[in-house]
Amino acid sequence: MARWCYRHRLVVLVLWVGALFGLGAAGSAAGTNYSNSFSLPDTDSTQAYDLMVKAFPQSSGDQDTVVWRVSEGSVRDSSVRERIEPALKEIAGMKGVGEVASPYAGDAGAAQISKDGRIAYAQVTFAEQANAVPKELVQDVVDTAQDAERGGLQVELGGQAITRVQEPPTGTAELVGIAAAAVVLFLAFGSFYAMLLPIVVAIFGVGTGMLSTSLLSHATDVPEVAPLLGSLIGLGVGIDYALFIVTRHRKGILRGAAPEDAAVTALNTSGRAVLFAGGTVCIALAGMLVMNMRFLDGVVIATSLTVVLSVLAATTLLPSLLGVLGMRVLSRRQRRKLAADGPESVESNGAAARWSAQVQKRPKSIALVALVVMAALAIPVLTLRLGATDQGNHKEDTTTRQAYDLLAEGFGPGFNGPLQLVAQDAGPAAVRELVEAVRQTEGVAQVVALPSPPDSDIAVIQVVPTTSPQSEDTDRLIDRLRGEVIPQSGEVVHVGGVTAIFKDFAEVTGERLPYFIGTIIALGFLLLLIAFRSLVVPLTAALMNLIAAAASFGVLVAIFQWGWGAEALGLGKEGPITAFLPVIMLSLLFGLSMDYQVFLVSRMHEEWVHTKDNARAVRVGLAETSRVINCAALIMICVFSAFVLSGDMEGAMAGIGLAAAVALDAFILRTALVPAAMHLLGRSNWWLPAGLEKRLPHLAVEPREDAPEAAAANQAAVPGPRAEPPARGSVVHGFVRTELGEPVGDAVLTLVSPGGRQVDRVESLADGSYILSAPAGGAYLLAATAGIRDPWVKHIMIGGDPLVHDVVLSDAGVSR
Repeated sequence: MARWCYRHRLVVLVLWVGALFGLGAAGSAAGTNYSNSFSLPDTDSTQAYDLMVKAFPQSSGDQDTVVWRVSEGSVRDSSVRERIEPALKEIAGMKGVGEVASPYAGDAGAAQISKDGRIAYAQVTFAEQANAVPKELVQDVVDTAQDAERGGLQVELGGQAITRVQEPPTGTAELVGIAAAAVVLFLAFGSFYAMLLPIVVAIFGVGTGMLSTSLLSHATDVPEVAPLLGSLIGLGVGIDYALFIVTRHRKGILRGAAPEDAAVTALNTSGRAVLFAGGTVCIALAGMLVMNMRFLDGVVIATSLTVVLSVLAATTLLPSLLGVLGMRVLSRRQRRKLAADGPESVESNGAAARWSAQVQKRPKSIALVALVVMAALAIPVLTLRLGATDQGNHKEDTTTRQAYDLLAEGFGPGFNGPLQLVAQDAGPAAVRELVEAVRQTEGVAQVVALPSPPDSDIAVIQVVPTTSPQSEDTDRLIDRLRGEVIPQSGEVVHVGGVTAIFKDFAEVTGERLPYFIGTIIALGFLLLLIAFRSLVVPLTAALMNLIAAAASFGVLVAIFQWGWGAEALGLGKEGPITAFLPVIMLSLLFGLSMDYQVFLVSRMHEEWVHTKDNARAVRVGLAETSRVINCAALIMICVFSAFVLSGDMEGAMAGIGLAAAVALDAFILRTALVPAAMHLLGRSNWWLPAGLEKRLPHLAVEPREDAPEAAAANQAAVPGPRAEPPARGSVVHGFVRTELGEPVGDAVLTLVSPGGRQVDRVESLADGSYILSAPAGGAYLLAATAGIRDPWVKHIMIGGDPLVHDVVLSDAGVSR
């Protein structure tokens, strides 16, 4: 498939561009139909909500608030009314505004003025829900209300619709993340064209994913936050997947392969790992279905679809782009060096190789330090409290936060999250008795029975707590009403309201979370078991994923719940962690962690299959993948952190949490703890009972070397000029000596296929002799390293007969 896409690159490009613009046109014509229902079936708050909708269908539009405060005098003063009333009248006359409930409307509005007379509010009811109200209308309401301000008169607005006009322009977070990723890629590759490749692939994957999601919103319930989360995960994995393949492709060219062969090898090695990694991410995301929350089903659809399309772009669009660029995927300096000095050594060197050797030397101390760091970061997770964020968590300079604080100051902290007690078939006397019982309950600031619609058997009692919606005391009040006050009344009454809904959501999430975690760990374990034919590797991966999750949630709790640096980072006021966030974050975290595990261990497994040397397999795997994993992690950190700019508190939480998780996972777990543990475990890393080996299906993350017959069949299947059939397997042998003719013992000699795969590897004997075997005749790369001498590399041609080739190394590192 890679070769076909490489050779038919224009066809592939046209298909992808057509798909992107076609989906864009369809999305523009159809629009979106996102759902924002967070309720859960069979919960007390959901039953209360259903009865409220039945009793007050005319109040289904979004309700927002205009709040004003005077520094001196009273809001009842004529000078204040002369400025506020005309503004409220103008707002009421706007198209799309249902009604405006003013505090100056006789006795009915008296409750909308605080006891000290300095703060008042008006309720603005729109004709549509917040996500359907045009932003232009909301902005007109904000401008009209705030035009009434003067010295000593402060006017602020709150509500879901108002929040929408405070958000930065759509796509800001994505653009900032892409720009940061571009800088990292350019520093990593040193080539403008190579830098563009992962970004273009990610844009096509995320673009088609988001447009497809908007179309699917007409067929199923997709929450409004789903596209944001889809773009967040899509950008991260899209850029990373392309980065892994491009890195392998460039390495193949630098080691002497033709661009087409390098692309085919890259897709047949790293591309396979990308397919497998994308599958693990989708499985982790699908684990959310275990939660049985309809709201999360739409999130699964949006995120999984974006990941699938990102993988498809990386495995089809990317090879076609590699075909367009050819040798330009390398920088000019690299092309000049390749032409002047020939292919580079297959042996890894540099900082990554030195760190890998250090891990091999001191696995116990490195593992201990890594564990201590992760344990320290995980401590805050012990105080994790799930709940809901509201406008009280917005930044201090926003009008929604100012309105929230003014209402809390004038009418009590609980005014921003009132509870509704909804009863059906309860008589007036029973309602009065229940009101009195609630009024005597600890934690209740105000209670009033709302007027019931004519011919309705539904009664609604509004309860204002003495504490804020996010307070644990408010949660205890809800439990007290449900467990003591309501049962004593003998009536069937449901406790609802936004505060109660999110409390129920947090409780259900906490109950089902262990099943969810168990499911995604079990599925991930099974996949790695099949892929790497080992029991220890998937067990290690599962343990590391749990450690990464605990540490990342510890960081999240410290910032968002404890408030450590939240205001300084522009994240708003501290509060509980959004109830649905752990499920989404754990899905993404387990998927991304599995990605890094697959890329790291697949290279180790590839080396293990060839050498059966665990120490070398771990050392080489870490040396060759740690740099690209760290680069990929740095890109993800930039992309995820940029979502702080999304203007969405849940998006900011997910972005910071995932950025912390990726940083800890890549820089501590995969670079230090995992390889250190694998060194300590030795050959048992690859242990699998014989009985289980026979029963497991075979799923190779990395391809095997073609046998001579298979190589000939593959060559025959490729269109174009036919090459001669490969010769049968043979050997290359000789002596490694210095310029003075002295034998060089313990020199490492490696035979590499044209595609960049290690075919054989040996150490020279004391007399300098060596022998390497080749599976088939053809062109190979012979490399030699010895102590402090520079690597020696040369192209050789092996035929049917043994090839004699002596290697001469000089003290200065000049090869002969």
